[in-house]
Amino acid sequence: MAKRKGKLKVGSPDYLLFIVAALLLIGLVMVYSSSFILAYEEYDNSNYFLLRQITWAMLGAIVLLVVRRIEYHIWQRFSIPTMVVVLALLVAVLFVGSEKFGSRRSFLNGSLQPSEPCKLGVIVYIAAWLASKGEKLRQLTYGLIPFAILIGLVAGLIISQPDFDASLLIVATTVAMFLIAGADLLQLLISLAFGGVTLGLLVQQIPYAMERVHTFMNPLGDPSGAGYHVSRLLFTLAKGGISGVGLFASRQVFGYIPAPHTDSIFAIIGGELGLIGCLIVLGLFIALAYRGLRIALQAPDTFGTILASGITCWLVFQALINIAAVTSTIPFTGITLPFISFGGSSLVSSMAGIGLLLSISREGGAVKVKRNASFDFGWWDSRARLSRTRRR
Repeated sequence: MAKRKGKLKVGSPDYLLFIVAALLLIGLVMVYSSSFILAYEEYDNSNYFLLRQITWAMLGAIVLLVVRRIEYHIWQRFSIPTMVVVLALLVAVLFVGSEKFGSRRSFLNGSLQPSEPCKLGVIVYIAAWLASKGEKLRQLTYGLIPFAILIGLVAGLIISQPDFDASLLIVATTVAMFLIAGADLLQLLISLAFGGVTLGLLVQQIPYAMERVHTFMNPLGDPSGAGYHVSRLLFTLAKGGISGVGLFASRQVFGYIPAPHTDSIFAIIGGELGLIGCLIVLGLFIALAYRGLRIALQAPDTFGTILASGITCWLVFQALINIAAVTSTIPFTGITLPFISFGGSSLVSSMAGIGLLLSISREGGAVKVKRNASFDFGWWDSRARLSRTRRR
């Protein structure tokens, strides 16, 4: 088959794999650099976290390859059972989950966080649900109201753990999918207004969320108290300068930053690799966003387009939220940096999402897509974002 401009030949490697491989490699190096002191102090083995991350990366690679070979429409047919499993896991963790730091977010003493695979499960279900609505999506009773109830239920269960950050990410991702699928400007404004009010009320009711907001307003006001974590992150980034202090040379890993190998790892990247290292990581996520949206544009049907868009938004939004939090652009969150931060549930779930993107990419490369199949980014126009030639 001849190679079309802007498309990959069917069966040829997708450069999305090289982007993910680069992020994984950076992640493994930085997990070791940021955790070898902590690992030696707690487990008498400086390679403890690195070996576990390598194990999760290998498992994630297997999951990616398996999911890539599965025809992605199978997930559309099993979207309802997937959603049932998601809800069951989120309910179960509230009753039988492991309690840690005053929350119940995981099973097996922290080894499995159900909110991570649930992100992908929700995206699959919402993509199938939105694709089935067609033009009815623009009607409040068929579109916005049931969508708000469903996402509100999922977000509410996650907040109950409590995990405010993961719920916010799921809401942001699914609202983006809703908009891409065809929500008009009025629905968008209603969603943003309702979401903004709800967010404000929830923040006021959650003590640690309010504390983070206060710290964000004056991150250096209490550097030895509430602002300790954020102030240390900013100091580490500033210390790195343009080129950084060098790999394994940051002193901030000696207990100055809490859990530097998880949600704070971007600060270690900035400290050891400097602005150059930070820009490389940002560039890789920009490349991931570009490739993911290209896959969405070239998908052969509406479900594929919405699903690919949702997965891309999830991974990119999570990366942007993590980076923005570490740089104190937004209040600090506990969201990890995809493919780089330590954590098995997050890594394997992210790799499964990439496998789905590759599956959609393979199908898109095998089907001739009409030239006018594209997003309509003129959001002031009341038409759907998806070209009607692609709805099935």
